[in-house]
Amino acid sequence: MSEIQTLIVDDSSVMRKIVERALRQAGLDSMHVYEAGNGAEGLEILRSSTVDLILSDINMPAMDGLEFLRQIKDQKLAQGVPVVMITTESSEEHVKQAIAAGARGYIRKPFTPEQVKERVLPLVKVA
Repeated sequence: MSEIQTLIVDDSSVMRKIVERALRQAGLDSMHVYEAGNGAEGLEILRSSTVDLILSDINMPAMDGLEFLRQIKDQKLAQGVPVVMITTESSEEHVKQAIAAGARGYIRKPFTPEQVKERVLPLVKVA
């Protein structure tokens, strides 16, 4: 498998590192990671870089994850790239909004590397 270009969007730098570590533990050893602290920063990265996978929090300052998803779609950035939401939000409504906005998966915090493996790796292999 060639190097996977991954964008991790979360306002916590610690959480971004936890997500990256979980991806590596799940089997994505060959990976380049772009990091963004909110959706606006994530959009800037997508305008200048090509990615294979996006993992995003929902609750963030400046631009939350749901608006980030809508902007990706509206601006036709990262077309066909799977987006997985990783968040503490547990309401059914947030899941529905994320899927409607284009998310291909949803993982609730706290999560395990096994959950990441089950829900993220199949998306990367078909992407």
